[in-house]
Amino acid sequence: MFGFVSGVGVAGLLKRSAASSRETCGNGFSRGAPVAVSAPQRIDAPSLIKVQQPMTITEKILAKAADKDFVVPGDNIWVNVDVLMTHDVCGPGTIGVFKREFGQDAKVFDKEKVVIIPDHYIFTADERANRNVDILRDFVEEQDIKYFYDIKDRSNFKANPDYKGVCHVALAQEGHTRPGEVMFGTDSHTCNAGAFGQFATGIGNTDAGFILGTGKLLVKVPATMRFEMNGQMPDYLLAKDLILNIIGDIGVAGATYRSLEFAGEVIPQLSMEERQTLCNMAIEAGGKNGIIAPDAITSEYVDARTSKPYEKFSTDSKASFYADRTYNLADLEPVVAKPHSPDNRDLAKNCRDVKITRTYIGSCTGGKIEDFVAAARVLQYQKVRVPTFLVPATRRVYDDLHQYKINGQTLAEIFNSAGCIDPASPSCAACLGGPKDTFARINSAEVCVSTTNRNFPGRMGSKEGQVYLASPYTAAASAITGYVTDPREVYDFDSNKRHPAETFASLEE
Repeated sequence: MFGFVSGVGVAGLLKRSAASSRETCGNGFSRGAPVAVSAPQRIDAPSLIKVQQPMTITEKILAKAADKDFVVPGDNIWVNVDVLMTHDVCGPGTIGVFKREFGQDAKVFDKEKVVIIPDHYIFTADERANRNVDILRDFVEEQDIKYFYDIKDRSNFKANPDYKGVCHVALAQEGHTRPGEVMFGTDSHTCNAGAFGQFATGIGNTDAGFILGTGKLLVKVPATMRFEMNGQMPDYLLAKDLILNIIGDIGVAGATYRSLEFAGEVIPQLSMEERQTLCNMAIEAGGKNGIIAPDAITSEYVDARTSKPYEKFSTDSKASFYADRTYNLADLEPVVAKPHSPDNRDLAKNCRDVKITRTYIGSCTGGKIEDFVAAARVLQYQKVRVPTFLVPATRRVYDDLHQYKINGQTLAEIFNSAGCIDPASPSCAACLGGPKDTFARINSAEVCVSTTNRNFPGRMGSKEGQVYLASPYTAAASAITGYVTDPREVYDFDSNKRHPAETFASLEE
């Protein structure tokens, strides 16, 4: 049975949906036929949606996906799905649900709208983890799915031309994150794609299996909480500090099933990678999605990676919000989330008494190239006092470590000179713990400063481990001192202007 309709199987649900009105169900469902979804057109303004009342960007995207003029928070609507993503952890379960409910010979709703990315438990000898990737591969061949980023040779990721790495970063790099669209993924950090003005959220295997067969999903429209951040971003802050401050203010349940919209003067100051960091951790506050209105920076990034059309939406000036918070960037300082919750915030400078045993720089939240540039900025000409693990999110990030330079040194050279452990193969690695042979997994009572997104007991392995979530600046500074450290303690940041990581390093010709 599908969890969201008590006592009604898929066949009954489809029959009931087809018999109801178009207002409720759009074009309805057909067991063997794909659902037709018209391609969005790239339009900046005005919107194709006729505004009956002011709406937020999330409401506009969902209204379009439901073929409605407008929606309001609390509406239950069927939406057409533009992208469904799954990976090696949840993919096999999703495939099982799909085949059980739609038949062993059923075909997916659209083989070009399904993206499958092995990334979690890849570089391990665990047979069950390896079998998961085999299941994905068999399904892709059966369904002729276009976007599958496969890996066969785990001994050398470079020998796999299609392998990418962490799904959320790869989705952006490969052009699957487009403004105005609806993306669902079997991973809670799918909200990462909200940085592109896309409605993106995580779902379970049951919902994903339903989408595979129909191309639709029943969604309740979330209310929006707006977080407006104004002023000039100080040189010592990164997007990770901003989102940890927000989560610290509202708590891990403070945005339950709500949209977190990030706005204000800070947005034009942030690259697409830093915007991803903000939206990525919306789920840590319980959010349904995180989102940022697309602008010229968004279009430049997206247009360089895809030729598919898209539509840009923005929030109406008179739209209503569940909550509306304002921050002055000048008032913020580097922070950490202490064990064992992302909302257990404290100033980094208040935690100098916490001795650490390792640092970890990686994950969908903190393993992008700009995260490594930020860490290298602090680590250059320094030495680390604790093991420092580096896990690039994707193969492109891995390659960039050997191409981007600061003061004539590549990032890889900077990390090597500082005494860091050589960069690992791109994957989720220890962020989710994984099998015991996972690179950098915490297997004992370690104390780690990490650029990842969660620090619950056992999240990175052993339940005896302690994880302090931090920005790449703070993680690098802590690696140098051996204790939780405000990056201003070890690095002379510019007090007059900010030097974004995206421009601080140069690409080697």
